[in-house]
Amino acid sequence: MSDSAAPSPVKMHWFLPTGGDSRDVLPGSSTSARPPSHAYLAQVALAAEAAGFEAVLTPCGTGCEDAWIATASLIPITTRLKFLVAFRPGLLSPTLAAQMASTYQRMSGGRMLVNVVTGAEPRELKRFGDHADKATRYERTGEFLDVMRRAWSGEPIDFDGAHYSIEGATTRAVPDPMPEIYFGGASDEAKDVAARHADVYLVWGEPPESAKRQADDIAARAQRFGRTLRFGIRFHVICRPTAEEAWAEADRLLAGISDDDIAAARADFETTMSEGQRRMAELHSSERGRLVIHPNVWAGIGLVRGGAGTALVGSFSEVADRIEEYRDHGFSEFILSGYPHLEEAQWAGEGLLPELRRRGIVAPSSSNAEAPVFSFR
Repeated sequence: MSDSAAPSPVKMHWFLPTGGDSRDVLPGSSTSARPPSHAYLAQVALAAEAAGFEAVLTPCGTGCEDAWIATASLIPITTRLKFLVAFRPGLLSPTLAAQMASTYQRMSGGRMLVNVVTGAEPRELKRFGDHADKATRYERTGEFLDVMRRAWSGEPIDFDGAHYSIEGATTRAVPDPMPEIYFGGASDEAKDVAARHADVYLVWGEPPESAKRQADDIAARAQRFGRTLRFGIRFHVICRPTAEEAWAEADRLLAGISDDDIAAARADFETTMSEGQRRMAELHSSERGRLVIHPNVWAGIGLVRGGAGTALVGSFSEVADRIEEYRDHGFSEFILSGYPHLEEAQWAGEGLLPELRRRGIVAPSSSNAEAPVFSFR
């Protein structure tokens, strides 16, 4: 990525907790759990829309509600919010995925984005009957994305590969706009697929220079195929009017994590097949005393949770500083989340996004619509 190009406004996204939500970060916490009911997911979606977020990302897997169905149920109650729908390519045909996404675009008025998740943990994949090894899964993903994108073209296509043999793949109509493909993965196999097929490459939140090295690697690989990508980064966020308030909330979350919880999570992380998860665990090495890995970047959530384990913590102004720093390192899309997702979306909408707009980092809001927001604060 070039540092000389003038940065464009960034896109800010939120997260839809289809696996449930809580005021704590411990997986499966029952002390303050909020099930992912339609009513609660609707509140989070409306709060994200009212705050000015562009889209909401969903997870995928047996620990959450199905992303296609859950997000489609929210189309009628939102007006401009987009849905970044996550799914695993090995579990359905690429032609069916193309048809589903094409239909989704028409039913939502063009509000779908595609998040393709190849998957890394064998125990999760085996629940779906997928026993392929890592190299095979990524090779299959590359073929899947090739077929899916070409099926949107309006012209029937044939494909004969190692994993798919398809004749006349197409959809009823060309989706408008064409769904953009978001893709993440820190292994070489994942990076090669991203370089060939992705529109946006996603990384989990690491210090700026480390994250930039990953993006630069992808950019160089994509250039060999005559392609350019955008880059996104995934963080939790704890932002408040003052730094003291934000760090007090981080301390509260940390106080709810026992040493036994950390040891159990560490044992699980040590068996991971995910390169990205390994990188997340290395940021803190399960030590409470080394959680601030960069100014306002806190690795406390990753002590016990898989996936994105870092949070941007600070005042609205400080978190905006960090987003500006990552923007200057080439990241143009930010996917944020928080515990709980409803209240943290409201905090971001009250202070962080207005500060980013004031600085010109985020484009002015194009919507004057007011969505109802329900708070548990």
